[in-house]
Amino acid sequence: MSMESVVNAKAANAHFLYPGMIFAETGESIISTVLGSCVSVCLWDPILRRGGMNHFLLPFWNGEGLRTPKYGNVAIPMLIEKMLSLGSIKGNIRAKVFGGGNILESTSGLLNVGDRNIALAEESLSESRIVTLSRDTGGVFGRKVMFMTATGEVFVKKIAKGQ
Repeated sequence: MSMESVVNAKAANAHFLYPGMIFAETGESIISTVLGSCVSVCLWDPILRRGGMNHFLLPFWNGEGLRTPKYGNVAIPMLIEKMLSLGSIKGNIRAKVFGGGNILESTSGLLNVGDRNIALAEESLSESRIVTLSRDTGGVFGRKVMFMTATGEVFVKKIAKGQ
């Protein structure tokens, strides 16, 4: 199945994730989002054939203000808990990680949010003992990501600056 055929399919089960959102439900869904320096983690349970996805903007919530999934250290544990609440066993869950592009003209060090988001995602999944099957991270472009929760397939379209 090509990305175009997925895009053209009329699906009542299609869900678009805006920054700071999480989605996971039973049943088949198509979850999509658009990423720049943000990162999305897709979790998939191949036994129950279901999955979920997050979209976070910044790596760390510092404890001030509202605890929301716009922060990776909140979004990843929340997505894992959501998968567990839907009946998944942590040992069965697999991950795919996307985004973290350096899309601004000149960013380095602490300003390179994309690299920090990628590092947080990889560290968090490793600490949770969730195997990462694939990743498409970094670089100097954005991405459109579509995740098919029934099959675990992910389609990625890279987006150059100005597109």
